[in-house]
Amino acid sequence: MKLFLTTSILLALCGIRAEAQHGAAKGEWRFYGGDAGSTKYSSLDRINAANVKQLEIAWRWKAENFGPQPDYNWEVTPLMIGGVLYFTAGSRRDAVAVDAATGETLWMYRLDEGERGDRAVRTQNRGLAYWTDGKSDSRILLISPGFQLVALNARTGLPISGFGKNGVVELTEGLDRDVVKPGQIGSSSPAIVVRDVVVVGAALQAGSAPASKTNVPGYIRGYDVRTGKRIWTFRTIPHPGETGNETWEKNSWQYTGNTGAWAPLSGDEELGYVYIPVEMPTGDFYGGARWGDNLFADSLVCLDARTGKRIWHFQTVHHDLWDWDLSSPPILADITVDGRKIKAVAQVTKQAFIFVFDRVTGRPVWPIEERPVPQSNVPGERTSPTQPFPTRPAPFDRQGITIDDLIDFTPQLRAEAMRIVAQYRIGPMYLPPAVRDADGKLGALILPNHTGGANWPGGAFDPETGILYVSSVTNPDNLALVVADPKRSDMGYVAAPIGRPGVPHINGEGPSRQNIGPRGLPLVKPPWGRITAIDLNSGEHIWMIANGDAPEAVKNHPALKGVDLMHTGKPERSPLLVTKTLLFGADGSGLFNAGPGAGGKIFRAIDKRTGAIVHELQLPASTTGVPMTYLIDDKQYIVVATGARGTPAELVALAIP
Repeated sequence: MKLFLTTSILLALCGIRAEAQHGAAKGEWRFYGGDAGSTKYSSLDRINAANVKQLEIAWRWKAENFGPQPDYNWEVTPLMIGGVLYFTAGSRRDAVAVDAATGETLWMYRLDEGERGDRAVRTQNRGLAYWTDGKSDSRILLISPGFQLVALNARTGLPISGFGKNGVVELTEGLDRDVVKPGQIGSSSPAIVVRDVVVVGAALQAGSAPASKTNVPGYIRGYDVRTGKRIWTFRTIPHPGETGNETWEKNSWQYTGNTGAWAPLSGDEELGYVYIPVEMPTGDFYGGARWGDNLFADSLVCLDARTGKRIWHFQTVHHDLWDWDLSSPPILADITVDGRKIKAVAQVTKQAFIFVFDRVTGRPVWPIEERPVPQSNVPGERTSPTQPFPTRPAPFDRQGITIDDLIDFTPQLRAEAMRIVAQYRIGPMYLPPAVRDADGKLGALILPNHTGGANWPGGAFDPETGILYVSSVTNPDNLALVVADPKRSDMGYVAAPIGRPGVPHINGEGPSRQNIGPRGLPLVKPPWGRITAIDLNSGEHIWMIANGDAPEAVKNHPALKGVDLMHTGKPERSPLLVTKTLLFGADGSGLFNAGPGAGGKIFRAIDKRTGAIVHELQLPASTTGVPMTYLIDDKQYIVVATGARGTPAELVALAIP
């Protein structure tokens, strides 16, 4: 069913062309990341250090009537064009248009997909894409949970009849597999439109314990924004004769899947290029069925948006065994290094690196060194002998684990932490997963976690200063493998099940993993969540602050009575927005934390130059999406998605009264 209203506000949908790296233009927010370059920057300054303490809630829009929605998965960032907000809501990923000044719902569109929608591989909602011809044609592009591309009239919410079949394009076709079943492939991030081509990524089933080494490949496709016709396909797992096919040994290219781009994409309209952050192949922690470097997995790939032709690529992890795929949008940045102006692209990673390239040529801005790394002793596995290490900037979070990293608030806690760690293999970056109980060890501890470090919120870039702001989590993970049950999987080895009696577990993703260090506390020293400012002109770190105070469960722990826990940071990634005047961040959603309630409701205004907290205010629930900002009638608004388990998801608009 489609319901729609029209309003005079919608008549302002005019065309604005802005350079990708210069932030959101004309007080609007036309892309998921503000601009096509995913800077998450706006030059608005109505909200500033002098008046930010007056910030209050202007209106709230509740998502609870738009179908069931896991609140912690509502990772949406709305678009704002012509006084209207566009976003997705509910597990069916309904497209919604809302008056940006009042929060009034203007129209909604729902695609009833039946079984394919009910079995969607991903339920996250991150948002929509927008396109206009600058005249009378303005469109909203939706990727449905069941993996269909829908084009809607931005004014009415009605499907564009000349696009695909009645406004809908089937995305499961052309993936080199005989049958693509519901629940095998989908999307969690919006498409991007560059030079009138809709570029679509993909998200697939999680791969810690896959049922098979065979899966659907997440190819990147380009579609004509006017007709919906597929123009090109870029194979992220190359066929014979294509660049990179030799990196899939034993013909593993024929059956291996994943290698989608589940994070948001970025583009440069002037160059006509689109930048793709590609995920890892099937089998997050075991690659015995896919020997070789596995191009273009874990690669930043630059494509010609009109043709799909590869311009350049760089692989950030060879033969990934850590689930350190590229999880955040590439950030386009114009920088000056040693007096030389560079059109750059910066890729923030889970392992706490920032890879910086000339976005035209793919040449690294600073040298990237191939260094020897530890090798696997898992039967059937073959690790890469080296991995790439950027020489600048320095890592923005801790890498690898030593005894010196362990919690030391008291001698007793330190001793307990050492006893726990003695049960595991520890070491430097790229320590491979270990078979559980082999050599008397329960597994291998890695830092950063397989969820990062950084993750989908990525970073925010200030084009006026050249400073990149990144949020990250310091939280180890246990990578333990067990022999796969041949009745359930043909992978050889899969991740050990969570919850084995008597085995401490280090925090991973979701509520099923517990953060069990000594007496249920974090295993390593704080800060457990942080924000780092990095000058991309020099590659130098400017400042680092903790992401708030410790979680309440840590603050109130009897073993820490009398211990100063200020500025220890929550184990949450702070979604960031940067404006002409301030940096905005928040505690985080509670998804990656030590347990229910460990997230927070605090929204912060931060001094961009120093990291000093300028103001804090409490939201109705934890922040779940990246904040955005816009201007209407000379009034600046900041809008952020919020939610928590047991708390309805909603958009909250903040403004100066």
